[in-house]
Amino acid sequence: MSGLPDASLPLDAAETAQLIEFARACKAAARAVTLYPNGHPAIASTLGRIVQITSSGELTQPLTIGVLPDGLQMTERAPARIDSAITELAALLHSHLIGELTIHPGGDVESWRTFLLLLGRSPESVRTDGGIARVWTTMAGRHVELREIDYTEVLRERLDGESALWTRVIANCLQGSAFDVDESGIRELLGIAADSEKLAALMASLERSTDGSGDGGGIGLKAAAMMRMLRGIVEVVSKKDPEQLEPVLKQMATAAGHCSPDMLIGLIRQSSGDQGPQLMQAVVGRMTDTTISRFVSRHVIADGTATDRLAQAFQTLVRDGDEQQRLLAMARHDVAESPLGSTDTFGELWDTVAEKLLTSYSDATFVSESYGKELSGARMKAIDVASTSDDPPERISAWLRTIATTALRGLDLMLMIDLLKIEQDEQRWRELLTPLVGLIEDLLLVGDFDAASESIAVLVTAGGAGTPSRRQLALTAIDVLLAGSMMRHVTTHLATLDEAQFERVKVMSVSLGEVFVRPLAEALSVEDRPRTRERLTSILLAFGSVGRRTIERLKNSHNPAVRRTAIQLMRQFGGDEALPDLTELLDDNEPQVQREAVRAILNVGTDAAYRILEQALASGTAQSRDAIMQSIGRVRDERATPLFAYILGHIDHRGALAPIYLRAIESLGALRDPGGIAPLREVLYKGEWWAPRRTGATRSAAASALARIGTADAFAVLDEAVARGSRGVRSAARAQLSASRTRRPAARPPEEHQA
Repeated sequence: MSGLPDASLPLDAAETAQLIEFARACKAAARAVTLYPNGHPAIASTLGRIVQITSSGELTQPLTIGVLPDGLQMTERAPARIDSAITELAALLHSHLIGELTIHPGGDVESWRTFLLLLGRSPESVRTDGGIARVWTTMAGRHVELREIDYTEVLRERLDGESALWTRVIANCLQGSAFDVDESGIRELLGIAADSEKLAALMASLERSTDGSGDGGGIGLKAAAMMRMLRGIVEVVSKKDPEQLEPVLKQMATAAGHCSPDMLIGLIRQSSGDQGPQLMQAVVGRMTDTTISRFVSRHVIADGTATDRLAQAFQTLVRDGDEQQRLLAMARHDVAESPLGSTDTFGELWDTVAEKLLTSYSDATFVSESYGKELSGARMKAIDVASTSDDPPERISAWLRTIATTALRGLDLMLMIDLLKIEQDEQRWRELLTPLVGLIEDLLLVGDFDAASESIAVLVTAGGAGTPSRRQLALTAIDVLLAGSMMRHVTTHLATLDEAQFERVKVMSVSLGEVFVRPLAEALSVEDRPRTRERLTSILLAFGSVGRRTIERLKNSHNPAVRRTAIQLMRQFGGDEALPDLTELLDDNEPQVQREAVRAILNVGTDAAYRILEQALASGTAQSRDAIMQSIGRVRDERATPLFAYILGHIDHRGALAPIYLRAIESLGALRDPGGIAPLREVLYKGEWWAPRRTGATRSAAASALARIGTADAFAVLDEAVARGSRGVRSAARAQLSASRTRRPAARPPEEHQA
């Protein structure tokens, strides 16, 4: 026999306990280091625990853990029982593409903190830096070894899969090579070509992809790659299924309507080879009125206006003036049904859009003839200057810094704010808002929240203290900003911001007012990343009671983590007003949500709250009662004592609720809270002569709970019961006093009472 454990068998009890203990400690510490600043007591306690269980004394040899999407393994065996901490830690590790980690004994507090902070970053940002294994190696981490999943190899093993096919097609097109697809890939490609949505998604993937060198390579490179892909698809269809060529060209025309204006112009202008212009002419000729109008409306909604490139693309697609008017009317209908159409200034906004889309672009009004000639010769002058090269390096570096992206962005911001402050003409001030909204979105996209906050402050100030017309215009601009990509850009950066930056984002969000609450709640209801969800919740709480209206949306979310966030908000708002919502969540099918609802009700701590739990215990099924009692039993602090006392005073100790009654007695003993002595004393003396067995069991449980509390007052109750109680009471108390090592000599008993 080999001596290796059978992979089909679960881990034994000791190994399962070790894995669960590590998962719980790791999850608690990961949460603490991302939520609290360094030096906070919560970090010290949670990191201390994980350091202890991975110390040389506790961990005698390296611990290797395999990571699955929904679980952890040791020696390729699953634990004997499932624990939520294992599931959550597995999801966190898998999101970073960790397939296996090995923990070596002896990691100190700082080493574990560094590792857990890395886990707390968003997977996207870590992969941007080269992947978690590479980043961890650069940090010189030694106490934990990581094995990262190589999805490149996974894709190579799935040549007939859509993802592998897309990767190969895009790579070939960007590198300028021909298609290298086997028969199964060709079948998949034919299926994509026959579906406009899949084809549009493939084209969008190519437009977002890089050329392998780390940059996008410009729109010309992307357009050439896109043209190679379209020609390749046409060639495959022509050879394998010629009858489908016409439907495929129509699908291409529909998919082309989802391209960016830059890409569409680049495709139309492609002239490499003889088939490029002919193919695009065939595709453009099959673009329907609906495709073109939706192309226009989609980009107007996204940008809040009509850009020069959109106008150029529209005029390239549609030459006839009457036809342009008709298609713009169709596009206006689509935009009117979007959030942009609900703004008060939509009519004026659309007039500006239509004017721009119908006017051919020319710089004649901005550039004089003489200046145009100077511009034409600027290239040769630049070459002459470059060939001279008599400037010192430090001067060149200083010049280059003045045209860096950050410097130009700062100049844009300064110019925009100055114009808004000094412009007196209402119409011109209105026209400035459109580029201002675009600038704010660009700042949020790159994560420049300082500049974005400064720009938003201008809008907020105008919306609160400007003239009536400017206030309305500023509020409309804020609505357009919120209806656009602002929330998406903010959530992208939340997980990676430091505390100071996050505070600026929170202040900026609150400054926008109540209108920010709805998009914030919508983002929170679909957010899966723990760090981002925590920070969105923090922003929502900063709105105070205004955030209460979002609870209904969050507690009905399909995501259990979001429902727990709703409970967290209820606990923050507190009071009996939250009880009806918490009552609904007592029946949640997710144990963690149910447990959080019980804790929130205990946190309210009023008789009304206890009555709700009593009703849930009395009217629920045996399974729901057991789940609620387990949730209550996990609350190991004095908050649960009044509830257990309430149960003993109000719930019938007979019938179906008898197990609940006995568990409440046991829980009072487990809490060791002196506040449980008085209700336990009442139970000890309570009895029914016609039910001796039930009475004996209840008294025995009460005496055991008193002995478990173990204080002098608790033993005094037992001593009193031996001295003054009935026969059954004396028997129960005496048994616990005899078993206790700390039993004090009983006082001389007075005259005893008979049962």
